[in-house]
Amino acid sequence: MRKLLIMAGLIFSSCSEANVPDPIANPPVPTPEPDPVGEVRYYGQLEVNDGKLTDAEGGAVMLRGVSFGWHNWWPRFYNAPAVSWLKDDWNANLVRAAMGVDPAGAYLENPEFAISKIKAVVDAAIAEDMYVIIDWHSHDLYPEEAKAFFIEMAQTYGEHPHVIYELFNEPDYETWEEVKAYSEDIISEIRKYDPDNLILVGSPTWSQDIHLVAENPILGEENIMYVLHFYAATHKDYLRERAEKAYQAGLPLFVTECAGMESSGDGPIDQVSWNAWLDWMELRKISWAAWSIADKDETCSMLLPDASSEGDWGDPHIKPWGAMVKNALNNNLE
Repeated sequence: MRKLLIMAGLIFSSCSEANVPDPIANPPVPTPEPDPVGEVRYYGQLEVNDGKLTDAEGGAVMLRGVSFGWHNWWPRFYNAPAVSWLKDDWNANLVRAAMGVDPAGAYLENPEFAISKIKAVVDAAIAEDMYVIIDWHSHDLYPEEAKAFFIEMAQTYGEHPHVIYELFNEPDYETWEEVKAYSEDIISEIRKYDPDNLILVGSPTWSQDIHLVAENPILGEENIMYVLHFYAATHKDYLRERAEKAYQAGLPLFVTECAGMESSGDGPIDQVSWNAWLDWMELRKISWAAWSIADKDETCSMLLPDASSEGDWGDPHIKPWGAMVKNALNNNLE
């Protein structure tokens, strides 16, 4: 999720404010029809048309859900009952399985355990008719390891429209040219086994430099979107303006990680900024997953340590941020 680096006496988080552009005016966006209230919906095969996420008939689609925390630190939540609870009680139609790559005990050290945890969530989501992001949760490039992993995932799950591949969670100091070349290579491997499922491509500076992507997007590939991350107490108008400009240019956006507090994952929740982001995403039908299903002592972890590993989370087990996310999901049923 985050990475803290101390350089020259300054702290840079995973949601750096580097390269802040001049503010731009937001062009008007048509107000969509309200979503119908009812059960969460499964749309079948997802497609990207004219920069928007759609179903196979071209109807606009918006996914809303939550991200599990790093699998290597919170594996206890990676199970079918937790996925089912998030659908039935929180009304999520999307979950994100955040597979830690390089920390101790993560994929590079223990790939069998990592894959078992990811498959537990993916299999559960498919059984529940939910969408699931398979997230290569890294800040650094591991091209050969990522290629082998995504080949296995595409071979295993390529026939299931529920599956979405996120190729690189949060590039930190890699250039867009480096991330683009890496992504093109992984996409070509996935497409050998899965010709049509959605693929999500990260952007530099902890998936915030979406303006660089808009200037030089990947060409010749279908059903790809680009990742935007924000933490509402840190990232306010300037990042929305940057994202709005990319959106207006036709770049397909998907917010795979977002939260209401500071980019450190801690500190107070900025309700005003969070609501502004929610409104922005809803008006544009930009899909999102909130961070995270975990029980760490920090603001962004949604659960308390006494919460069950398998859902059944009552109010006493849910932290304020978790309650806000649950409320947002329940207020936007499709």
